[in-house]
Amino acid sequence: MSTDILRFATAGSVDDGKSTLIGRLLFDSKSIFEDQYDAVERTSRTRGEETANLALLTDGLRAEREQGITIDVAYRYFATPRRTFIIADTPGHIQYTRNMVTGASTSDLAIILVDARKGLQEQSRRHAFLATLLQVPHLVLAVNKMDLVDYSQERFEEIKREFSAFATKLDITDLTFIPLSALHGDNVVERSLNMTWYDGPSLLHHLENVHIASDRNLIDVRFPVQYVIRPNRADDPGLHDYRGYAGQVAGGVLKPGDEVTHLPSGLNTRIKSIRTADGEIAEAFAPMSVTLLLDDDIDISRGDMICRPNNRPNVTQDVDAMVCWMSENRTLTPRTKLIIKHTTRTAKVVVRDLLYRLDVNTLHRDEGAEGLGLNEIGRVNLRVTQPLFADEYKRNRLTGGFILIDEGTNATVGAGMIVRAE
Repeated sequence: MSTDILRFATAGSVDDGKSTLIGRLLFDSKSIFEDQYDAVERTSRTRGEETANLALLTDGLRAEREQGITIDVAYRYFATPRRTFIIADTPGHIQYTRNMVTGASTSDLAIILVDARKGLQEQSRRHAFLATLLQVPHLVLAVNKMDLVDYSQERFEEIKREFSAFATKLDITDLTFIPLSALHGDNVVERSLNMTWYDGPSLLHHLENVHIASDRNLIDVRFPVQYVIRPNRADDPGLHDYRGYAGQVAGGVLKPGDEVTHLPSGLNTRIKSIRTADGEIAEAFAPMSVTLLLDDDIDISRGDMICRPNNRPNVTQDVDAMVCWMSENRTLTPRTKLIIKHTTRTAKVVVRDLLYRLDVNTLHRDEGAEGLGLNEIGRVNLRVTQPLFADEYKRNRLTGGFILIDEGTNATVGAGMIVRAE
C-alpha cells in the first residue's frame, strides 16, 4: 500500500490561494465530514463572509484565522479509490520559509501556486527553487484565480512562458502546468467548462495518476538500524534467542537469503527473515518499516547500517552540504558546534567552513558571507565526530539528508542536504 500514497506540498506567494485549493480538493472529493463543513460555515458567517471559506479547513491556528494567512505546516489526509494523499499546506510568507522546507522535504510532488493577476512573484521563484533543491521529483505550476482574468488563455500562456524560462536554471525532471480557480472549483477535481481551450487533466486527475514508484531508489540497499529487539523470553523457545533489527528501509530491496554487510564492522551475513507486525514477508523496500533477522550474531546497534557487500554508502566524517538555517536566536558561522542527526545516527559536528551563501531569488553565490541567518541557505563543510554512512542527497533523500540540533536547547536549527561525502 505504500506505493499508493502520494505526499505533496503546496507552496507559493502570499494570498495565492493555497489553503483554499486544499479546502476545495477536500470538499469536492467528499473528504470532509458534515460537521467540519458546518463549523467552517459558522466561522465564515461570524467573520462576515457570505459563503463558506474553505481555507479554514487547513488554517487551524487562531493567528492564522485572524490574519488570513498560513503560519504552520498543516497536514491533511484524504483518499480516492485510486490513491491515498498526505497534503502539507506550507506558508507563503518569507519569514516562514523554514516551514516550507519542512513540508516539502518528504514530498513526492510540489504544487507551486501563482495568482493569475500577479504572475510570478519572488516567493513563487523561491519556493520553486527550494522544491528542486529538496529534490522533489514532480512539480505542478497551478495558475490560480483564473476567474479573475476572465479565464484568459493568453494570460495563462504568458505565465507559462515566464516560468519555463526561469525553470531552465533549475533541476526539474517533471513539470506540469494547470490553470484553475480554487474558489469556484475549475480544473480542481473536475475539468472546467470555462476553459475549453485547456486540454490537460484536472489537478486531482494528475495527482491520482502521476507515476511515483520509480522515484524511489530501489538499487542501493540502505537499512539504518533504529532499534534492536531482544525479548529474552525464557518461557518461549522462539523468543529465547530472538535478535531482530528494526528500522525503515531507506533504499533498495531486501529479501530473505540476501547477502548483506554491516557497517561499521564490515562483516558479512545473510538475511534469515523479514518481519512486520503482520508476520513474515517475502521482500521489503523503501519506505517500509520492518524487522530483519540475520543468520549470524553480530554486534549491531542503533545508528549502524545494513547494506550490500559491493554497494556501500560513503563512510565519512567530512561532509559537504547545502544547509537551510532555521534558527532566529543564533547565526551559523565557521566553528559553530552542533549535533547532527543523520538517519538513526546522532553525533557532534563542527562547521569547518562556510563556502557561500545562496540568494534563492537570483541564485547568486555570496562567497564573502560570514554566516547564515534565519531562512538563509548556504554551502558548508562539516566535520563529524563519528563516521556517517551517507549518500549524496540527489541519489537518496533519506541517507543524503540530515538535521542540525542546538546542543544547549535541543532545538532543530538547520536542515541539510549532502552534496558530497568522501
